[in-house]
Amino acid sequence: MSNLDTAKSIEIISPDSPQVERIAAFVHDGIDLDSPPREVQPSSFWQRINGAETSLWIDSGDIESIDSLWNEQFSGLTTNNTLLNREIQNGIYDDLIPSAQDLVGNLRGQALLREIAFILNVRHALRLVERFRCDVSVELHTDVANDTEATLAYARRCHQICPEFFIVKVPLTPAGLIAIKQLRDEDIRVNCTLGFSARQNYVATALSRPSFVNVFLGRLNSYVAENQLGDGNLVGEKTTLASQGEVATFTRGLPRTDTRQIAASLREASQLPRLAGVDVITMPLKVARQAEETLQDPWQSQLHDTYDVHLFDKIDPETVHLEKLWAVRKIERSFVQKAILSPPTDGDQLREMAADYDLEDLFPVMADEQLSTIAEDGKIPNHQRWQDGIVRGDLAIDSLMTLAGLASFTDAQAKLDQRISEHLR
Repeated sequence: MSNLDTAKSIEIISPDSPQVERIAAFVHDGIDLDSPPREVQPSSFWQRINGAETSLWIDSGDIESIDSLWNEQFSGLTTNNTLLNREIQNGIYDDLIPSAQDLVGNLRGQALLREIAFILNVRHALRLVERFRCDVSVELHTDVANDTEATLAYARRCHQICPEFFIVKVPLTPAGLIAIKQLRDEDIRVNCTLGFSARQNYVATALSRPSFVNVFLGRLNSYVAENQLGDGNLVGEKTTLASQGEVATFTRGLPRTDTRQIAASLREASQLPRLAGVDVITMPLKVARQAEETLQDPWQSQLHDTYDVHLFDKIDPETVHLEKLWAVRKIERSFVQKAILSPPTDGDQLREMAADYDLEDLFPVMADEQLSTIAEDGKIPNHQRWQDGIVRGDLAIDSLMTLAGLASFTDAQAKLDQRISEHLR
């Protein structure tokens, strides 16, 4: 299947059906969110080191490992399909799967797997909330990434289960952006995930007003380094700071927009002070532990600084267009202005509107064979394979990385679904 919208092609349970209420009661069973939260200790290290007052989140779903590090300076958790799959593969929910199946026995095939995966996902997220009483970003099944109606249905149900603490993660696809706009109109908090550039996040903020946008900065550094385009140093950091500036500027100009920037996909503790001042940093557990072992000086805000990034001398910049990661050009601003004045009603209209402004590379249409190749490449695409499209302008590193990230999550989701299928009656 291509990455065009598949509107209304996915079987869903209506959010207002009695079955949804039974599922919500099932996932809440045994979870106590009314008792006083447990006492959390302060951390002199994180109090001292975080001079920029950036919000700190942990990127993990491993309750015991989080617990060993958690302190009052952390305020949120992010999960995704890959992290949830790690927890499911540990077998902690194997006994829950048959009971979940009883609730949704009217569904068959992939619809059944998708529904049980949703149940396990929100159940685990509720356990995180119960333990840490913080915001938890909850990822939807990858099946719905290009389906606006299915995204809306699952996002509404997710929100209804825990409106105080759940933030629904929706990927930065055309269908996703249309869904995010509607969800925000309903006051549902959304984390627009799989962003890789300032221009992507500028478009998302302007058109859809998500609560959060992301730059998966570690993957950008890896893209440049692994493809031998440069040493990769500071590519993601430069992009994140640029995106923070664009998001903050736009947010200040619109009263109903409160979008915040997340620095995501950190690889090592040394990146933390380079991102000081960004709204939110979400870090893996190993980065947080490394920080406690190695960092000493308090962070100073980097928001008014910029980083120099260089390609190797042998690389023609026109074959990479790295500047599209951090620059928002007049053409993107004109496209956004048009889309605000004449809002697209679905993802295909949004993609066509971008193409009218010669921005095919924002939301490229990929054939099934191309998407399979992206999936085979893994999280870091082979630049040489896609260079011609980048030169022509029908593809760019940011949109390519979004597709690769979604493919990676889809692979993890498939493994999770397989685990579920093995424990069905």
